[in-house]
Amino acid sequence: MKYNLLVVLGPTASGKTAVAAQWAYRNRGEIISADSRQVYKNMNIGTGKDYDDYLVEGIRIPYHCVDIVEAGKQYSVYEYQKDFLGAWDNICRRGRIPVMCGGSGLYLEAALKGYRLLQTPVNEELRNTLASKTDGELEKLLAGLTLLHNHTDTSTRKRMIRAVEIAMYRQEQTEETSDYPDINPLMVGIRYDREIQRQRITERLQQRLDAGMIDEARELMQKGLTAQQLEYYGLEYKFLVRYLTGQLNYHQMFVQLNTAIHQFAKRQMTWFRRMERNGDRIHWLDGHMPVEEKIRQMENVFYEK
Repeated sequence: MKYNLLVVLGPTASGKTAVAAQWAYRNRGEIISADSRQVYKNMNIGTGKDYDDYLVEGIRIPYHCVDIVEAGKQYSVYEYQKDFLGAWDNICRRGRIPVMCGGSGLYLEAALKGYRLLQTPVNEELRNTLASKTDGELEKLLAGLTLLHNHTDTSTRKRMIRAVEIAMYRQEQTEETSDYPDINPLMVGIRYDREIQRQRITERLQQRLDAGMIDEARELMQKGLTAQQLEYYGLEYKFLVRYLTGQLNYHQMFVQLNTAIHQFAKRQMTWFRRMERNGDRIHWLDGHMPVEEKIRQMENVFYEK
């Protein structure tokens, strides 16, 4: 086959997991998640793990890079690249097709482009210099060093300082590695028009809250995670912590979190457009299209029918 990886990407709430699982079911595929937070155990509703989507006609589609790190730990793009390669190689060796699915732009590119990622050492001198800067100054500095790829980059001062530290270190390193495996992906994107996407995000947020997302965050804190540790993961957990600690009431939490998710979806689309400007071809599918038609079009391109 021309392609040795199918990539299904899209902004949050675009339904990409269900499409990826349906394609995998019909084509002996296995899912490799490309989500920066679904690697964490016991952070299920808050990170949007759609376990039910992996169940197709009574068959559980195998998935990788999900639930592999204890909550409270920190997981880097460097670690993800290694885990992705291990999963990709394992799936290919067994004669199955790897299907990468997610919306974390840097994770997608780290896997597909073969960036030479190194563990970034702590730079105490730089950290001391950055400590005197305001949050706004840190965010401006970070934006000048790298495209903000993740809502967690600017969720706390600690995250911003670490992100600047990593970006500065990587500028000094060689980015490409010659021994990276030859991965030739077909990239497919799922998207809706802006207003429908906004509706889907808001409805999905309400569904997750109704499913117990607040209780999940509360249980994580009861098990020993501090408010600061949860806030580290950004977005949902940032606002859930503020609600649980009395800084926001329920309505404030919902409105602010809903707005933050909409902003995150915009950043995801900005990343995907940048990928296209840099030469990546993404075959976009209308989200309203029936699943069977999506699968048919994906198969036609993947197998060059």
